[in-house]
Amino acid sequence: MPSVRYIASCVLPTPYGEFNMHGFEEMETGKEHIVLSMGDVSDGEPVLARTHSECLTGDALFSMRCDCGFQLEEALRSIAEKGRGVLLYLRQEGRGIGLLNKIRAYHLQDLGADTVEANEKLGFAADLRDYSMCQDMLSHLGINKIRLMTNNPRKVDGLRSYGIDIVERVPHQVGRNPHNEGYLNTKASKLGHFLVSHQDDDPQE
Repeated sequence: MPSVRYIASCVLPTPYGEFNMHGFEEMETGKEHIVLSMGDVSDGEPVLARTHSECLTGDALFSMRCDCGFQLEEALRSIAEKGRGVLLYLRQEGRGIGLLNKIRAYHLQDLGADTVEANEKLGFAADLRDYSMCQDMLSHLGINKIRLMTNNPRKVDGLRSYGIDIVERVPHQVGRNPHNEGYLNTKASKLGHFLVSHQDDDPQE
């Protein structure tokens, strides 16, 4: 039985080009997720893809405490440059702990905790995200194989555990700045993300 049900699609013009937006609802929880697609993604060829977990502070409020907003923009730009691809936007704020708990975690970070320590002090695991809905969303669009834009090996393993065929991991590092240096270093040291310590295109403060 599918974990999500398809609701509707529409055209979504963006600064990066015109996407199609497809809405889905989780059967058990009622959570809403979307996929942005561009081009013919159902031709059997591997599709450039990004699974992006919601980050209100980074995606909509331009926070520089994380790299999420930068990664979202870069993913849309990369898909548009290729003329073909998908972005799965998953409603699981704060690595799955929710917006208000994320603010609590940020407060603990203000006091000196890193991102993993803050989650654990609040009683959460370092990462509670769930990728079980992604296979059904991709299947609905006729996608069998993806080239995944990510630096996170746990995400690769998580998606593969649900039967998603990832033929390539595409590095996706962007947005390092003085405000998220510690955040990114923790991603690398405690969560195993593939990150380099410097980028030539880093945004400046």
